[in-house]
Amino acid sequence: MKMEKDFFPVGREVAGIVLDVGTKVSFFRPDDEVVGILPLDSEDPGLCEVIRVHEHYLVHKPEKVSWTEAAGVVRDGVRACTALYYLSHLSPRKSVLIMDGASAFGTIAIQLAHHRGAKVISTACSLEDKQHLERIRPPIARVIDVSNGKGHVAESCLEETGGLGVDIVIDAGVRLYSKDDEPAVKSQLPHKHDIVTLLGVGGHWVTTEENLQLDPPDSHCLFLKGATLAFLNDEVWNLSNVQQGKYLCILRDVMEKLSAGIFRSQLDAPIPAYEASFLWKLLRKIKEDQTSFSIFKPVFLP
Repeated sequence: MKMEKDFFPVGREVAGIVLDVGTKVSFFRPDDEVVGILPLDSEDPGLCEVIRVHEHYLVHKPEKVSWTEAAGVVRDGVRACTALYYLSHLSPRKSVLIMDGASAFGTIAIQLAHHRGAKVISTACSLEDKQHLERIRPPIARVIDVSNGKGHVAESCLEETGGLGVDIVIDAGVRLYSKDDEPAVKSQLPHKHDIVTLLGVGGHWVTTEENLQLDPPDSHCLFLKGATLAFLNDEVWNLSNVQQGKYLCILRDVMEKLSAGIFRSQLDAPIPAYEASFLWKLLRKIKEDQTSFSIFKPVFLP
């Protein structure tokens, strides 16, 4: 996919109006409002006024959905649908543990799980996150506060499920080693052994940890439980042409659910395109000059 190139497109989640189409385009016409995610090998960045993109990476944007919502939600929406519907096969009355539920991805996953009639348990990394999760309706069955390092995720989940374990776990990363051997950013994450412990018989563990390593005892425990382990890689749909149909269905489903109010977006305040372009140029210049100081902390849409 030519990933060895120095050039890498900035801003791959896009929403806009179709200006012109090729002779073989059948899905869209000029002036259609569309939304999508640029592929990994795209030579056009999303952070510009005009881009070229294949029609198989776009879907129509509903009228009720704003441009900011469309571009800001599409990535996390695809990830949530992939984790819940395709990797864990969510069904009503299932119990679901969603780690870091106050994140943009976690909030969407919680709302989609509630929509399917599932029982949701989540973790909060701060007091603000806990308050945010407690305001979600329908209410979350239990919010586990892990900000102070005293929240025992496995014990809380087993207590909430009567010792049976959770049917589905969607993590936000896990600790592979002891707290002393892990970086500080992973201090609030559960250990991989805790996930295996709280997982129920026939459960599904969907992980975002790309470097996951399981010890033989943990692997044997998963075998005894008949559990499955799946890796959440939302780019996988674009890595094979045979998956294009499913991918477009997921994109449409995300936009339709957003338009119908089944889930609501959680976005930071957007910044103007010219300001984003200036910040990226400045960052690139700093990188080229190999300067080791920090000027600002930019915030972009996901």
